[in-house]
Amino acid sequence: MANFRAGRIKQEIQREVNDILAKRVKDPRVANVNITDVEITGDLQQATIYYSTLSELASDREKTQQGLDKATGLVRKELGTRLSLYKTPELFFKRDESVAYGSKIDELIRKMHEDQKK
Repeated sequence: MANFRAGRIKQEIQREVNDILAKRVKDPRVANVNITDVEITGDLQQATIYYSTLSELASDREKTQQGLDKATGLVRKELGTRLSLYKTPELFFKRDESVAYGSKIDELIRKMHEDQKK
């Protein structure tokens, strides 16, 4: 029962945070952020929100993280009004490295195929 609820809350948080970032946060640093996953603690007190961006530049990644850190309060407040939870979890934004890792693997496979053709 608790796992079902946690799963449902994860999905709601992911959907709502994507919506809040797109519609409510005016910071250009978070304009192209996509929420890829959410992890919540068993007691629903903390939520780690994983995100990806199109840019792989370290400077852009840093700016995006700063923008998200600055927007955390607004995002949490908005979530509190949208979700029917007793207490809104504390939010932490973390870059989803698996997306970049997957892209790197795709690139290596593509290069390998090109080398085989030569």
